[in-house]
Amino acid sequence: MRKHIGWIAGTAAAALVAAGAITYAVAEDGGSSTGTPAAESADAGFARDMAVHHQQAVEMSYIVRDRTKNVEVRRLAYDIAQTQANQRGMLLGWLDLWGLPKVSAKPPMSWMGMGDMPERGDGSLMPGMATDTEMKKLGTLNGKQAEISYLQLMTDHHKGGIHMAEGCVAKCRVGVEKQLAQGMVDAQQSEIKLMADMLKERGAKPRS
Repeated sequence: MRKHIGWIAGTAAAALVAAGAITYAVAEDGGSSTGTPAAESADAGFARDMAVHHQQAVEMSYIVRDRTKNVEVRRLAYDIAQTQANQRGMLLGWLDLWGLPKVSAKPPMSWMGMGDMPERGDGSLMPGMATDTEMKKLGTLNGKQAEISYLQLMTDHHKGGIHMAEGCVAKCRVGVEKQLAQGMVDAQQSEIKLMADMLKERGAKPRS
């Protein structure tokens, strides 16, 4: 358990330091060496959609911190919440920097060519996002049950987030935004492996 906690804390600290450096880099070059991104560009689309995706992860993490006393899960949840809240602030800040709207009339992930995908509904706007029903249920669980539900939901959430971040790595034009997206892929892949171990310790496994 101590090994897990040390890994979590170190990863979160590194992510926050990197986030600060990336924010500074965007401000320094005005957002892009190729000019300000257009409102419907991959850069803007990723910033908008990932901000929404991240917000649910933050909410989910704070819910489980109130539902369990397990130090390992609470530390993971806190670090995910802090890292993704910081990144969300960066993404929304870039949209402000670029003078672009934070919402779009187009469906989520249209910038990835996935605007016509069927919606899961019930508050699940993008792949990996939990439904409103799943979020409410998490808020009723306690102890081990809450831990398992959170780890399963967050694993799915990370898988959806990785898919979107990989889309930015392939399509975004702003170098530092691509760097942030790749950092998300790397960190969340590692966290998925960590959460699989944590689920195994609790006699459970990821949902998919």
